[in-house]
Amino acid sequence: MAGVYNGWTMNRGYCGIGIYNVKHDVNVGGLWRHAHAFGASFVFTIGRRYRREASDTTKAYRHLPMFRYEDAEDFLSHRPRDCQLVGIEIADGSIPLQKFYHPERAIYLLGAEDHGIPDWLLDQCQSIVEIPTRFCLNVASTGAVVLYDRTIQKPTAHPTCLLHNL
Repeated sequence: MAGVYNGWTMNRGYCGIGIYNVKHDVNVGGLWRHAHAFGASFVFTIGRRYRREASDTTKAYRHLPMFRYEDAEDFLSHRPRDCQLVGIEIADGSIPLQKFYHPERAIYLLGAEDHGIPDWLLDQCQSIVEIPTRFCLNVASTGAVVLYDRTIQKPTAHPTCLLHNL
């Protein structure tokens, strides 16, 4: 995300977003489209229960890579270095999205439509964030809300981040 330091613009960091054990292909395509719109660097899926991405009406595949991991172990072993894993889940101890400072480098992990993120995988996350709603959102919509929040917050905008991350 962009920041300004001494009059020059810097683009630092990146984010990726993906779904663990997604059930419906429409959510993969929708998330891919949202990720493309909000400037994510990549999308991914862990496990494969869906068939295709028909809901990707912007042809995001032409502009944004999709990584597919066989299982969580495969995903965890290929995580980028020095990149925080942020679970998006309604869970005990989670941080409300409006109080969360997005890290400069983040991978946002969403859970399956019917089971969420398993506890053992949440334990691998550096942060767990929830969107305070009256009930669960669609998984692709959840991704859009998180990416929008990252976009308006600008990860380097936190007062202590701009100078310390140079």
